Amino acid sequence: MVIDVRPILHTPGKRMDFRFELDLSDLEFDGRNPVSRPVAVEGEIRNTADLLELALTAETTLDAVCDRCGKVFLLEKETDYRCMLAEELQNEESDEIVLLEDGKVDAGELARTAFILDMDSKTLCSEDCKGLCPRCGADLNLGPCSCRKEPDPRLAALASLLENK
Repeated sequence: MVIDVRPILHTPGKRMDFRFELDLSDLEFDGRNPVSRPVAVEGEIRNTADLLELALTAETTLDAVCDRCGKVFLLEKETDYRCMLAEELQNEESDEIVLLEDGKVDAGELARTAFILDMDSKTLCSEDCKGLCPRCGADLNLGPCSCRKEPDPRLAALASLLENK
């Protein structure tokens, strides 16, 4: 969504609110498309002493899969993004300054990039997820599996002492 900021560009104290939805269903992470619902984006552009500040929030519910146990679950995702808008750069380049093109800014592209960069590299159904048994594949969140635990080979000598008693 391209926003024309020229009406507030040289008027300190003015602001523009915006709201739109992004379709990110084409995004693929680890062979899956977790963003099946629209991403709601809302924010504002505010002129503070001839500086334009853009602030936005993008949120949706993701179709997630736990990286430890494989459980499918829904995950609320919210991303905040802030930057300054400028017609030209005064100094060196900065990631916090976005250049305007003919008095316009593509808030849709900024929201898309911020949302993608904020995606988690690891997703867990809960912080204390125990995962799956490496031998039998049982879900350890439901209880212990029936596999016999083998002693650590480094402690085998101690285990043999216990067997001799």
